[in-house]
Amino acid sequence: MPSNRRRPALAVAAIASVLALTATACGSSDDNTDAKPTASSEQQGVGDIKLPDNLNDKLKNLGIDLDQWKNGAWNKWDKDDWLREAGDFINPIIKGLWKPDRMREAQEPDKPVDDSDIADDQGVTDPDPQPVPAKEVASPYSSNVPYAGKVFFDGPEGSMVCSATVVEDPAHPGKSNLVWTAGHCVHAGKGGGWYKNLMFVPSYNDAGKSQAELENATKEELAPKGVWWADWAQTSSQWIDNGAAVGGKGAPYDFAVMHVKPEVSGGKSLEETVGGALPVDFNAPAVKSIDEITATGYPAAPPFDGQKMNQCADKPGRLSLDAKQPTMYRIGCTMTAGSSGGGWVANGADGKPALVSNTSIGPSNATWLAGPHLGPEAKGVYSAVSKKFANQ
Repeated sequence: MPSNRRRPALAVAAIASVLALTATACGSSDDNTDAKPTASSEQQGVGDIKLPDNLNDKLKNLGIDLDQWKNGAWNKWDKDDWLREAGDFINPIIKGLWKPDRMREAQEPDKPVDDSDIADDQGVTDPDPQPVPAKEVASPYSSNVPYAGKVFFDGPEGSMVCSATVVEDPAHPGKSNLVWTAGHCVHAGKGGGWYKNLMFVPSYNDAGKSQAELENATKEELAPKGVWWADWAQTSSQWIDNGAAVGGKGAPYDFAVMHVKPEVSGGKSLEETVGGALPVDFNAPAVKSIDEITATGYPAAPPFDGQKMNQCADKPGRLSLDAKQPTMYRIGCTMTAGSSGGGWVANGADGKPALVSNTSIGPSNATWLAGPHLGPEAKGVYSAVSKKFANQ
């Protein structure tokens, strides 16, 4: 069996773990009224955006000087400091940090998993699916998959990217600021901490231009719907406690929800800005009942370059990494690193499309992708983030 790997994206010349990010805690019940995130942020602006006193105090208590942070201190990854900050997701806006060249150069890290990591899997695992060639989405992307985009963030190895999806917010119908991605796209998992400068770009490179054509691209060309910084991120406690860069550990719980705000205030919500958001199906049907799942993402490892949105559509199979944990969905797909966190969409019982999973892991030869089944833990994370911002 080919080796498994995870898929966020890393800056030029750096190679990092494919599935290396997680966010806050998840609840254990569907309602999850008492869910308490293990990590959070009160992300606020820097520069011309006033920072509230409570965040100033929080930063000071963590030994963080905001002026130093925005002038480069965010790029210090001392192990003790990074782990100390793992309990608090601090993500103040550094206006202008994500310049066009920085966004273009962020690529997916790629550490394959040994074949032995999945050779002894227990539970139900179907035969490997046939590879399904990824196809570029017709441009403009915003007209065809308006809810999809790229996540950018900084880790110890450099600037990385993942993919993500705008999802509905039950607390703000029609005006959601929620984004769904993989847990490893926000937090490093067991023994690590939160990633920094986390932001979302819907419809990245909307016109579908090539790397060469983007050489002198403006920020508006790369981010036509704006840049949206995460002011809260939350993931499963299972990912935080067990997630690993390689080997598939934590993958059945590798999901995260971010709440975002625009780098430049505009008044409209993310959902209004992009023109849509997907519902999330936490009671997705069994594999045998799903005719087709479509995965969307921005693959960044060769033969892709991370600049174009791609999709794969296939009938799902099952992948079990641990008989004690939920079986994952698996589809044939040739998308590579960088596609991590991208949404998996299937038609629900009402015949309408809904998010049922996200890209988590795949083999080093890029023949298939696997994503978590979204159950009570995922719903707990989602509900907690929605409730936190219900009155804002």
